[in-house]
Amino acid sequence: MTTTFRRLHYWFFLAFSGLAALMLTGCSTTRQVESNVSSYSTLAAMPAPPTYRLERLPSQNANAVGFDAIEAQAQQALANVGLQRDDTNASLVLQIGAEGGFVANPYLRQYGYGGYPYFGGGPFYGRMGFGFGRGWGFGMGMGSGWMMDSPTPLYHRKVSLLLRDAKTQKIVYETSAVYEDVWTNDPAIYGVLFNQALAGFPQPPQGTRTIRTLVDSQTAQPIPARAPTTPPGQAAPPSSPVSERK
Repeated sequence: MTTTFRRLHYWFFLAFSGLAALMLTGCSTTRQVESNVSSYSTLAAMPAPPTYRLERLPSQNANAVGFDAIEAQAQQALANVGLQRDDTNASLVLQIGAEGGFVANPYLRQYGYGGYPYFGGGPFYGRMGFGFGRGWGFGMGMGSGWMMDSPTPLYHRKVSLLLRDAKTQKIVYETSAVYEDVWTNDPAIYGVLFNQALAGFPQPPQGTRTIRTLVDSQTAQPIPARAPTTPPGQAAPPSSPVSERK
């Protein structure tokens, strides 16, 4: 009886979620992208000169068509924190990574759906996607609804950046951002994640923290936060679309 009740509760939740999603799709113009960011840095200040050269992996060169869009998103995020690409006069060496796929919705486990092969972490509803080499992957998929006999998976998107001193080859900056939710907008979502991963550069809080960014749901471009009202004669503090908490 308990199992039957839990499953009825689960189907009710799916029906309500599906209806809510349809209603929100038509009227919502913004989304909040929340990711878990892990950053580690030994930099005391901005490198001089603030330049880097990009080091591509063989797998990334072999899949340049897909990787070019990811690379452009990363370079823009680096420019936002003051770093410019200069392959002939670089003080840093950069490696970037990105991956995409799907993960099982954790809500399912609360209602008795945790057993492989139907709703567990096996090949049907586990982590999916394909990758190319160390630190690089790209997931492709499309969906517009859900079925009563299968769970709704979450989109999994992750980016990473690794910076080494060009002279010593020692790693001086390591960061990543992981996003898992029911909404995505590829490839623009990777740009949001690269910006989140670089929050606080060159001296971010060490370890893992949660960062949220409000974006336009159609373009995935960050929406600047409204600047607070300031008294006449005082300079207003800069607004930022990124918020974070540990």
